[in-house]
Amino acid sequence: MTQIIYDRPEQLEQIRAGLLQGETVYAVYDCIGVGTGFVGITNMRIILQDKSFVGNKVAIVSVPYKNIRSVSMLSNKSMLGRFASSSSIGIDTGGSVKEADFRGDDKAKHAHDLILWNVLQAR
Repeated sequence: MTQIIYDRPEQLEQIRAGLLQGETVYAVYDCIGVGTGFVGITNMRIILQDKSFVGNKVAIVSVPYKNIRSVSMLSNKSMLGRFASSSSIGIDTGGSVKEADFRGDDKAKHAHDLILWNVLQAR
């Protein structure tokens, strides 16, 4: 079994509690900023904790890979075509773009690459 990458054990457990039969968790990243609490990446979907609702309500939003039109990595600097620093990804679902801000440069790249790989497999 491949080791799951995660920032906070309680977020990993929250993702595990809602898995479907045959679903495998790849990574769960804690997010910073307004709105998103964490991003979970599985073999079937992206799971976002959305904390942007009025009245301290929290939603768990599932986005199947087949519904993702594009995924982008937002960078604040680029060097010779390589991203030297990045902290965000954007997920275009057709109706909206979900953005997630990460702590650390490597997490955004890993999340982007993992999501893109799964999107291409779902086509």
